[in-house]
Order: sequence, then C-alpha cells, then structure tokens
Amino acid sequence: MPQGKPERVPDDGLTTRQRRARPLVLLHTGPGKGKSTAAFGLALRAWNQGWPIGVFQFVKSAKWRVGEERALTVLGASGEGGTVAWHKMGDGWSWVRKPGAEEDHAADAREGWEQIKRDLAAETYRLYVLDEFTYPLTWGWIDAEDVAAALAARPGTQHVVITGRNAHPRLVEIADLVTEMGKVRHPMDAGQKGQKGIEW
Repeated sequence: MPQGKPERVPDDGLTTRQRRARPLVLLHTGPGKGKSTAAFGLALRAWNQGWPIGVFQFVKSAKWRVGEERALTVLGASGEGGTVAWHKMGDGWSWVRKPGAEEDHAADAREGWEQIKRDLAAETYRLYVLDEFTYPLTWGWIDAEDVAAALAARPGTQHVVITGRNAHPRLVEIADLVTEMGKVRHPMDAGQKGQKGIEW
C-alpha cells in the first residue's frame, strides 16, 4: 500500500468516503507476544477520537491488575476523549485450569458473549476489544457460527478487535484484518518470567 493507497478499488458501489468509514473486524492471533498490546494501542486511538470503548477480557484473571486497564480507565474518566468500560469474564483460566471448574468458566464465557451481543444490538460502544476471545471459541464454549453471524449483523459503525492464539477458522474468514504475531525469540525461552512494565 504505497502512500496509503489501496492496491485495488473494489466494485462495491460505495464512495471512497463510505468505504473508508466501514466498520471493521480486526483479529490479532499467532504464537507471538503483542496481540493484546496492539489491541490496546488501537483503543488509545479510539479514545482520542472520542469513541466509547468496551473492553471484554475473557481469560485474564479478574484479580490481575494490568497496566492497560488502569491507563484506559483513567483516560476514560478524564472527560478528554471517549469513555471506557472494562469487563472481566470469569476468574482467569487460560494458563491455570482447575479441575472441576471448567463448566463454571464456560458459563462465564457464554454470558460474556451474550452481553457483547446485547451491547452490539444496542450500539453501546464504537470499539469493542474482545481480549483472549479466541480461547473460548477454540475450546467449544462459544459457538463460532453464532459469533460470525452476530458480528456480520452488527448495526452502525461498531469496530471489533479480537485477540488470542489459534484463532478459529471462522474468525479468520470473517475478519477484515488478520495479523498473525510470530515469535522469533522470547525471554521465557531463556527461563525468564514476565516482568512489570513489559507483561503487565
């Protein structure tokens, strides 16, 4: 895309302005670090535009205090840009899955998805960040066809960014932008655990 110009202009009957304003589904997937970080960078841009933002975290523990949550919550309450609502679904279960608790987590994930569908129908937010949303689809807790249908039918100009490894093929199929984060090297490969300011 040299100088911001598309390689081809589709024959869709839309003007350049209409095509430019079309709402998008963005997918950040792959084994590398940076999927959520990129989505929250996008949320900063949306905040600056004055858009209402809804963040739905599906996997990270409600007890974790991630830096992006604090920063975006403070910005959202500042009155300067858009508002920010932060929703945590369940108690965190991607990396530590406790025996016997899986059905509770699945139910939490399903209720989280039902809330997102209600918000999409009501056009509650202009940007939705569905963080780690690929996992409940991969695990079969949320139906991928239901997700595809709801995202395709969303009204207005609502953008949705989805993060997580191993994206379901239906998500890849419906997304307007798919970025796969690759891993060349990670400090954990050398035995170093996550650290403040880098992972949270």
